[in-house]
Amino acid sequence: MKYRTNFQTILEDARLLVTKNLLLSLLLLLAGYCGYASAQDNVGDDSTVIYPASYFADYRPVTAQDMLNRIPGMSGSGGSSRGPSRGGSASRGSRGFGGGSGNQILINGKRVAGKNNNSQDLLRRISSEQVLQIEIIRGTSGELDVRGSSQIINVVLFEEMSNTSISFQANMDQYSDSESKPGGSLSYSGRSGALNYLINASAEPRYQHRVSTEHSILGDFSPNDLVLENRITQQTDYSLSTNLGYDISANSSIRFNALFQQKDNPTDVFRETTDLTNGSDSVYREQEIIPGAQDNWEIGGDYEYKFADGSRFKALFISNETDMATNRERFEVLSDGSLNKNLYLDASSTLQERILRTSYTRNFFESQNVEIGIERAQTILDSKLRLGIESASGTPSPEFGGLVPIAVANANSQVEEIRYEPFAIHNWKINQKMTLETSLVYETSEITQTGDFRNQRNFEFFKPKLDYRYDLTPSIQIRAVVEKFVRQLSFADFVAATENEDTDSNTQAGNVNLSPEYWWNYNLLAEYRLPNDAGVLSANLYKHAHRDKNERIDVSTSEDDLRSAVGNIGNGDMWVFEVKSSIRLGMLNLPNVLVTTRANVKDSKIKDPFLGIERRFSNFDRGSFGFGFRHDIPEWRLNYGVNWMNRFDGGIKRYDIDDIESTSGDPFTMAFVEVIAFGDITFRLDGRNVTEGQMCRQRQRYVGRASAGILEEIEYMCSGSGAVYSLKVSGRF
Repeated sequence: MKYRTNFQTILEDARLLVTKNLLLSLLLLLAGYCGYASAQDNVGDDSTVIYPASYFADYRPVTAQDMLNRIPGMSGSGGSSRGPSRGGSASRGSRGFGGGSGNQILINGKRVAGKNNNSQDLLRRISSEQVLQIEIIRGTSGELDVRGSSQIINVVLFEEMSNTSISFQANMDQYSDSESKPGGSLSYSGRSGALNYLINASAEPRYQHRVSTEHSILGDFSPNDLVLENRITQQTDYSLSTNLGYDISANSSIRFNALFQQKDNPTDVFRETTDLTNGSDSVYREQEIIPGAQDNWEIGGDYEYKFADGSRFKALFISNETDMATNRERFEVLSDGSLNKNLYLDASSTLQERILRTSYTRNFFESQNVEIGIERAQTILDSKLRLGIESASGTPSPEFGGLVPIAVANANSQVEEIRYEPFAIHNWKINQKMTLETSLVYETSEITQTGDFRNQRNFEFFKPKLDYRYDLTPSIQIRAVVEKFVRQLSFADFVAATENEDTDSNTQAGNVNLSPEYWWNYNLLAEYRLPNDAGVLSANLYKHAHRDKNERIDVSTSEDDLRSAVGNIGNGDMWVFEVKSSIRLGMLNLPNVLVTTRANVKDSKIKDPFLGIERRFSNFDRGSFGFGFRHDIPEWRLNYGVNWMNRFDGGIKRYDIDDIESTSGDPFTMAFVEVIAFGDITFRLDGRNVTEGQMCRQRQRYVGRASAGILEEIEYMCSGSGAVYSLKVSGRF
């Protein structure tokens, strides 16, 4: 892999790829529009698109997610990556439980009161037999449980079901190192009188064997060393969840959700470093043993009451907790094969989140309604860190792995945020073509940190939003959004943590003075749904005006111990232009071939706190291009497809106090083939990263601060985990 450094070349490549995507979309548009006609145009006068259960009959779907994958523009909505789970979504997820962005999922018009246990996961558990229809709601309405999303996917279930349904899946994953891991899931769902229920248990393999190769040169461009590393993570995610709903009366209902997950991720690392200086070629070997443990639980629920005048009251709550612990021990492998411990890092954290939200919605006139309410949220992080090293001075301690304890600033801390958010949302259907939703949200919060450091601060934000939608026709819609958005802080950035990306460092510093980042979002989007369900075209242009951007800053206390941490570096701007298409190939007499393309270009600028230069945001790419297709052959009960995605290299950089990193990667390819046999049993072969793409990083290290410009070392590292193939067998009875 080669690194791209010429800005003009990269920019021209980006423009060329977007142009190609537009031309390809136009060709697909002609193919879909000229040759394909379905039984009816399913776009209603209010721009809502309805797909009845009969639409999916020939495809023999097993779950609601299978049904959604057949809808143009919806492939992948509600899906999730099969990559390694990072867990602890409350630490970096959405702020509170108010609005949403992108496509949001509702079940029977209601959102699931959960963050880890959410509607997107629920789609893979709901049997297709339960689904009456799927609605793509493109307008805004006070009747909806979510606001401000691009569009809403509402999965409508049958009100009455005579039978229960049991869905199952068994799978076996084969990895590039010949390791095999089993998995599976079982879902039981149905309805009994006014009670509907769904219970799911699953075991999902997350095994990973990542191989890295790194070579480095010194500042005078002479050889330094060669590092070979094997990192093996033995992880299986176990989960048990339930979703219950009960209709108390015609006017009131209650729902309850619960989830428990265990995601232990023990990891072994084998590292071999060859010294290339002075022609010695001596080899230094290390082994790391990291018995990681992680589990989380969540409960949530909501109650709704509808009054006779059409108004409604709703109360919702969520409580969750994520517990994580890692015990990292590093050993030097001696010539006789024995191990000499030289590092001990013990880190543990407990993250808790509790949210309570109430609201009252009332209609005014025939075309307007107002929702008023308040949300209270409490987030608590309790973090502990212990560091021991091999040292000739100091007294070893059994509590530090038999090594010498080293004091780490801000190692034992508790961070708590109490937030209140009163809000008012006005929805106005101006006429048959136009809707306007206005949100006024006031947020006040208090963040308190205790332990090694004590600090308390208060924050206030006024967060207005305007969401205007204009239907030129039932199929063509233009959306304009102006919104102030406050990002949820990662509480892990307040405290010291282990360093997992740089073997030359053991810990990362925390920042007790970190403030929330916020930005103004200006978004203009146009969408065209082709007649007769032939496909969807869309273009989106948006700008984010960031304030108090969160990136790394200098928190050093002396020149002998340079430290950086996440902090507020100032104001910056970001721009994105994206085009997407999802079109059926009707003109080629292939109405069951769905082709998707996606391309975007990005730019950003901000002043770097270390170098004083204007640069792009850290870890912000220049854009990407993706292509995919899905071909259903109902008469053969077969379908197959491919998805390919590539990012533009040369734009992803990370700036730190003493180094600068550039990251690039190979294209990522996924493929599948699926067949239904032996009645209604589905056999599916999945391939992830089938082209065995790698991620590469170039790191420039400096003597002292990077701003001094004294180059110490340049590292070139590439790593990958190879292809993963999965055989899945699923069905229902």
